[in-house]
Amino acid sequence: MYIILVYDINLEENEGKRVLRNAFKTCKKYLVHIQNSVFDGEISETGWIKREEALNIRKDVDSVIVFKSRSQTWLDKKFLGKIEKDKTDNFL
Repeated sequence: MYIILVYDINLEENEGKRVLRNAFKTCKKYLVHIQNSVFDGEISETGWIKREEALNIRKDVDSVIVFKSRSQTWLDKKFLGKIEKDKTDNFL
């Protein structure tokens, strides 16, 4: 399945920076970093369930939104404004 993941980590609460680092590393490992706290990519349903648990967000102060689709071809994605590619996205 194809997903777009967006997270919002509260940095004002205790351990916010640690939670943010962990969420970023977990997402970056399995998805493509699109913009600040936005990631997308193809992942299996079971793969997603495992990664969802690895995010370790604090459900009382942090949030994650996941948009799911059968595949990227079922989604029309349009970028507006300046888009900077992550320099590590295109390693061969």
